[in-house]
Amino acid sequence: MSAEIRPDPAIGVFETILILDGSAIELGPHLARLRDSVRELFHAELPAGLRELVAGRAAALAVGRLRLSVAPGANGSLDVGVVAAPVDPDELFPPWERAVALRPLVVAGGLGPHKWADRDGPVFDESAGHLPLVLDVEGAVLEASRANVFAVEDGVLLTPPADGRLLPGVARARAIETAASLGIEVRQERLGLERMIATGELFLTGSVRGVEPVRSVGEAALHPPGASASGLAAEIRRAWMAASPAVLGS
Repeated sequence: MSAEIRPDPAIGVFETILILDGSAIELGPHLARLRDSVRELFHAELPAGLRELVAGRAAALAVGRLRLSVAPGANGSLDVGVVAAPVDPDELFPPWERAVALRPLVVAGGLGPHKWADRDGPVFDESAGHLPLVLDVEGAVLEASRANVFAVEDGVLLTPPADGRLLPGVARARAIETAASLGIEVRQERLGLERMIATGELFLTGSVRGVEPVRSVGEAALHPPGASASGLAAEIRRAWMAASPAVLGS
């Protein structure tokens, strides 16, 4: 199956930020990525006071997500939108019983390096219970529609390179950094679908769910997380939830 994506720049770009105990997790990296997109796409700087705006909206949430969007406005200005909503704590770092199923979907050129607010169509449709796994036309695995993807091959983490065809995720960067601190090797290299499935173990990284196991790709069943993925998930969970043990029982 294949699909096209033609985002409307007028709708802008956005970040989804996890809120724990009133605090915005990884806020600095999220604002940095948003800043870079706004500079490249709209030739403008982020409006002042976004950090304070996010902090104010996050303060009332125990566990939630905050969507911060920026779009071109009138006369060269930028319009800012902030929407916050609670999140079921069970969505965070889900166990194997809640692992996700992926279905391959070809998108020529991938989704690109910007998190477009215009997210519609089959590329982002999870209604059938399967999350799209984006491939380029030559068969390279790029990312899932809402998360980056990692495979585990002989204890080594493999992930597609951030070559302009995929979103360089904040949680992806955290996973790479954390793996290095744990002595787990990470390789950023091109991965075909057959090789990725053959590893037998995949997981996703995203800013809300953290580390999320994958139970299948198409008809191919996969294995539960091994030591590398489990250790990585535990360490990122510890770091993100250190400020809110009462909220999530960490």
